Amino acid sequence: MLPWLLSGLGLLILLLAGDSLVKGAVNLSLRLGVPALIVSLTIVAFGTSAPELLIAIEAILDDAPGIAMGNVVGSNTANILLVLGIPALLATMHTSECETRKTYNYMIAASVLFIALAFREVFDWISAIVLLAALAFVLFDQAKEAMGHRSACAAGTADEEEIEGVDPDLPGWRIAVFLVLGLIGLPLGASLLVENASIIAKTYGVSDTVIGLTLVAVGTSLPELATTVMAALRRQADVALGNVIGSNMFNLLAIIGIASLVGPIPVDRAFLTFDLWVMLGASILLVPFVYMRRDITRTWGVVLSALYVTYLLIVLI
Repeated sequence: MLPWLLSGLGLLILLLAGDSLVKGAVNLSLRLGVPALIVSLTIVAFGTSAPELLIAIEAILDDAPGIAMGNVVGSNTANILLVLGIPALLATMHTSECETRKTYNYMIAASVLFIALAFREVFDWISAIVLLAALAFVLFDQAKEAMGHRSACAAGTADEEEIEGVDPDLPGWRIAVFLVLGLIGLPLGASLLVENASIIAKTYGVSDTVIGLTLVAVGTSLPELATTVMAALRRQADVALGNVIGSNMFNLLAIIGIASLVGPIPVDRAFLTFDLWVMLGASILLVPFVYMRRDITRTWGVVLSALYVTYLLIVLI
């Protein structure tokens, strides 16, 4: 009974922490004069990717580097199909109002770079330097864009953003508390849920391989799911879409980049023939929402969620 209770507690912490992080991020963007999308691409994305980073480093230290690779690739696929699919079932996400072309292009470029490096059949210190250099370039460009937007706001030449759920009078210390609670609560909730779900799975005779392919990848995507659900319900599609795009870039460039410095990560042939291409294909599915300015409706939510269930069934079979 205890693992079930702790799993439920983990899920509750995830939902509360996701809500806290969204509140903190959008209020911080208002306070700094920075678009909510850019904040979600940095603070929110980095915070929700914390479980993947912790698991990747732990996997390398425990001489199980395959878990690090599988977790990142599986999480990126889940981030698009599951993390955008389930919230869309609850409420239409008005992504037609978001300008995400540039950051989306960065995500696709990061995916292609990652796949190209994977064909070296190992992620080592050379791969780490390339990935972290690419991450530094993206962060520098986003920082430059944020400063430009801030200057335009100060000069009165930029349109004011209307973001639902923000409080212009919210004290700085409360914004900091929201962000800290979110950044701490998300990895804590994910850890509780994954560990205890694994105990439940083993109790029912499920193999470690199946647990790794499903619970670890899905479990470490739960922070993104929790944050995106709350953002969708608050009608903050820029935070929802920015969180997914930012998390995927961070997973590929930072997590594998940092983990490769801890130790080499060999690439299994199965990744080169199937999983990496599924990840890229899922990323390309975002084209209608980014370039054609379509909303992610409930119909799209059904399609994305069904595609993810199909992917899991293929992997498990």
